[in-house]
Amino acid sequence: MLHAISHTRHSHAELAGTLLLDHGDRHLRRKLLTTCEGEKLMIDLPEPVLLAHGDALVLEDGRIVVILAAVENLYEVQPGPVAPLRHLAWHLGNRHVAAQVDEDRILIRRDHVIREMLEGLGATVGEVSERFQPVHGAYHHHGGGHGHHHHHD
Repeated sequence: MLHAISHTRHSHAELAGTLLLDHGDRHLRRKLLTTCEGEKLMIDLPEPVLLAHGDALVLEDGRIVVILAAVENLYEVQPGPVAPLRHLAWHLGNRHVAAQVDEDRILIRRDHVIREMLEGLGATVGEVSERFQPVHGAYHHHGGGHGHHHHHD
């Protein structure tokens, strides 16, 4: 069994394998997974880490396992004449929706209720299948809580 003990953003070490994970599964600390090559991999990191496409897990022997972001079914949100991108991003953030904010669009996981809200605000929403790397908020590294209290719809 392979044993990952740290992670890195860039490495030229010897490749031991790859892991194909969606955005939710790329938030790791301690977990047993199977690489794309069929090897068991025990991930045992000192603290939780959010891995992006191309990041690597470092094994005890110095080799690496490269992270591949899986293609996910998403909505592509584009602004309209009365709904600028920043306005749409604010509404998504207010509802704590994981979002990848690009220059001219926002990607989110498919949710028909959120789609209806966005279309009601004047956005154009289409279905796409792509890799997903949502922006994580200021409280992300503190275990997922966000330090204020209010009702979530």
